[in-house]
Amino acid sequence: MEARDIILRPVITEASTDLLDDKRYTFDVDVRATKTQVKKAIEEIFNVKVVKVNIMNVKGKKKRQGRFVGFTKKRRKAIVSLSADSEEIKLFGEE
Repeated sequence: MEARDIILRPVITEASTDLLDDKRYTFDVDVRATKTQVKKAIEEIFNVKVVKVNIMNVKGKKKRQGRFVGFTKKRRKAIVSLSADSEEIKLFGEE
């Protein structure tokens, strides 16, 4: 898999923005991606040094549309910790 295929999008929530001060970033990744693949992809795309990768599987939520019941897509979430000497990742359009 290519690096851009592994990292799908950043996760921007209140909890994930609190982690930005500690140089910890949260991304949605491909369901088949491993920790080493995520680490290499982040280092390749953003030119930073990754220290640690935590990965968790998130189940799909139950949703209803009238009488029909289904589930949203399952996803995989990765929390990436950067080294102290690496630069920060620019998630927002800061100039």
